[in-house]
This record gives sequence, C-alpha cells and structure tokens, in this order.
Amino acid sequence: MDNSVRLQKFMADCGVASRRKCEEIIAAGKVKVNGHPAKIGDKVNPKKDLVTVFGKKINKVTEMRYLMLNKPRGYVTTVSDEHAKKTVMQLMHGVKERVYPVGRLDRDSEGLLLFTNDGALANALMHPSGNITKIYRVTVRPAVNDDMLDKLRTGVEIEGRKTLPCDVSVVSEEDDRVVLEFGIREGRNREIRKMCDSVGLEVARLKRIAEGPVKLGMLPLGKFRDLTPREIEKLKKLTEK
Repeated sequence: MDNSVRLQKFMADCGVASRRKCEEIIAAGKVKVNGHPAKIGDKVNPKKDLVTVFGKKINKVTEMRYLMLNKPRGYVTTVSDEHAKKTVMQLMHGVKERVYPVGRLDRDSEGLLLFTNDGALANALMHPSGNITKIYRVTVRPAVNDDMLDKLRTGVEIEGRKTLPCDVSVVSEEDDRVVLEFGIREGRNREIRKMCDSVGLEVARLKRIAEGPVKLGMLPLGKFRDLTPREIEKLKKLTEK
C-alpha cells in the first residue's frame, strides 16, 4: 500500500503553512527530505521519511488550534521574513502549537486575521472557488458618487483582469471622507486598495471585520483569542459546500 502524499500537503498537515505557502517555501530551497533538497512535486511517506523545514524536523499535527487576531497596522502577515521588523507571529505569545495565518492583510491594513494548524481548512478557506465573504470597513477620500459605487460593485479592471462583483455600501459620510463597507469573495493582493484607486479614491484606513461567519467583534487591537466550537463548526460547514 502506497502511503505517500505530496510534500506540500504533508507540510500543511504539520502546521507549517497553507499548501500554497508551503510550495513557496519548497521553491525557496528551505525544505529537505531525508537530508536532500526537496522540489515541487515531491512525495513523502510520513511514516518513513524525515522532512525538515528551515533545518527543523516537522511532525503531523495531532491537536488542532483555531484562533483570530485583531491585527494592528505595521505588521506583515507572514510566518518568517528576515527583512520584516514586525510580523504577526510576534503577536501570538503563548501559542504552543505551530499555527500560521490564513490568507493575509497587508502591512497597512488591520482587523480580523485567522490562524490555524489545520492545513485542510486553511486550504479550503483560501481556495479561489470558496464561498467565503470577507467584510471590510474602508475609510476613503474624498467623496463618493453613485457612478463610483456602481463601478466598484460590478467590477473594475486591475492589472488586466476584472474584479468579481461585490457588495459595497455607504456606512457614513463627512465632507472630506466616507466610510464604506465592502463584501468581497476574492483575495487578490491589495485588491480593495487597487479597486478604490481605479475610481479615484484614496484609502485612509482598511479594517477587516468579518470572514464568513466569524466576526471580529470587540476583540482588542493586537490581541487574539481561540475560535469557539460553534465558529469552527460554521467555518467547516461553509467550506464543505
């Protein structure tokens, strides 16, 4: 019986990172199998092969952990970045499990960021075909008009590809700034900032307040908490559809 699995899947099951990120780590030459440099496409037998990442042996996760962080501005969403002074992992004090961020928020954005060592769930949450709506509160300058809102809702072209239709509503308006609420299902790099820029709006603040059924609520800035069993159940059900 062949017990081999793809290397990136085994790494994700060990809580290293999402499968996509694991592929990047493999491509960067940071993974070895039985002492030999690994490459994309390699398979391993979890019962026999020795896999090391950044020189450390990894083992399959037995205890799953699911958390949310209220990410402050100024922190990079990465597990390891030698060039970054502040990463989100520095905020996860006391978490013994090897959790990693699910998706990302850019350095200048804040709010809800999920963490887990459940590779299967992380992969499902980040998969392009997923049905996960993420809600953002976005403060923009100057004023908005109906034409701008219509373009944002129906999709604008970013780097040669149109964004998917999304929900955009006005939360509040002042003379020189407007707070918008976005509900998007894509996860392209700095997507909302680029969408706003395409219609002539400057983003002053961007905060994620919900991801699917999980809401940020009153969690203090820079703090984290475990997801409740009900939140975990709802997330898993949503990714099974």
